[in-house]
Amino acid sequence: MKWHERIGKQLFEPGRDQSPGELIFFKCFELFVLVWTISYAWDWGIYSQLRNVEVVLPLGMANYIDVSLFFDHNLALINAALITVLALFSFFRAGPKWLYMVVLVLFHMQYVIRYSQGEIPHSQNLIGMSVLCFAIGAWFFPGKKEMPRFVMGTIIFFIGLGYTSAFFAKLIGTGINWYDGRHLWLWISEKSIDILSREGVYNPNFLQQIALGSTAAASVILLIGWFTELIGFTMWWKKLRPYTTTLIIGMHFGITLTMNIRFDAFVMQLILVGYPWYRLIDRYIVSAPVLIKRWV
Repeated sequence: MKWHERIGKQLFEPGRDQSPGELIFFKCFELFVLVWTISYAWDWGIYSQLRNVEVVLPLGMANYIDVSLFFDHNLALINAALITVLALFSFFRAGPKWLYMVVLVLFHMQYVIRYSQGEIPHSQNLIGMSVLCFAIGAWFFPGKKEMPRFVMGTIIFFIGLGYTSAFFAKLIGTGINWYDGRHLWLWISEKSIDILSREGVYNPNFLQQIALGSTAAASVILLIGWFTELIGFTMWWKKLRPYTTTLIIGMHFGITLTMNIRFDAFVMQLILVGYPWYRLIDRYIVSAPVLIKRWV
């Protein structure tokens, strides 16, 4: 068996029978993605309608379409309404197989409308990637066993690839000295300005005090996070996945404590996809409800 076949077997588990817990968990996860998709769509739409004036940084399709048209006439809110309706239809499988693909396009449009001001977040990207996986799965793998396996396996693949790629991106961009503690001092200082301007006061927490008090301590903190990114690809292996996920979640808490950068939706999604929750459900559920089977 070739290496890519081994990875595919670990991610998609073609030989494992589908259980009721897997179906129930899959719809719960899809509901999670649905709620965040709709929430982001309206949040971005309201922000764009109230504050966006001109395009500062064109992202994605904004390089080809003048998204400033959506700043007026409530077009961003209309787009949010369309995303909401079509996402609900997709969730309940009440439309054509390609409906999720339309949601994906409109959702990306809403993203580039909102963040055409130059600020690019992170947590939203994982939700968007999940919508992409649902779009491909619903269209090309619509079977009740194939779609859940494709969606979850592909999301896990890209999460692992993303973290390991982040390690090498830092290595290429900055070199082996990326973990120099003075870099962490700079990032803490930059975020402290944001907090001070927003709240009028800034008091470093215990971890920031440790980092700011010692270059070596700051370097160790960065090195631990950097190494955690390097092993992100080990999420592809089922037995290692819970341990790697735990390390990555811990890394994100460290980022929050040191640099005040939060990844709320990102961490919640890691918790959902990184552990075999379906096994816990199977302990208490004998068969999946009829509606769940119908909506998969």
